[in-house]
Amino acid sequence: QVQLVESGGGLVQAGGSLRLSCAASGLTFSRYVMGWFRQAPGKAREFVAGIDRSGGSTRYTDSVKGRFTISRDNAEKTVYLQTNSLKPEDTAVYYCAADQFPEVRTDPNRYDYWGQGTQVTVSS
Repeated sequence: QVQLVESGGGLVQAGGSLRLSCAASGLTFSRYVMGWFRQAPGKAREFVAGIDRSGGSTRYTDSVKGRFTISRDNAEKTVYLQTNSLKPEDTAVYYCAADQFPEVRTDPNRYDYWGQGTQVTVSS
């Protein structure tokens, strides 16, 4: 079956960095758009970043532009999210998701598969 497994979360001070990874199995990875979402306590799940099938096109929510970078390695079936200059408001559970639609979409309800999430906590 399809599995998406996130890793790399943790506790970091404001201004620090983390590299999140999401390893996929059970699907033809190169045929899926990949997205990163996050959900803070009491808030809705929100789009953070997405990358198309080839890795040639990316999309970010405004609050992370210039600080976060999404990338993928289709040979390794892994998508990454490099997070720099972290802020306390970035604290959330971060999820990766896979979408068969050929373009990056921001609506979480459009994604087909989800990981279990990894906690990112940024202290001030």
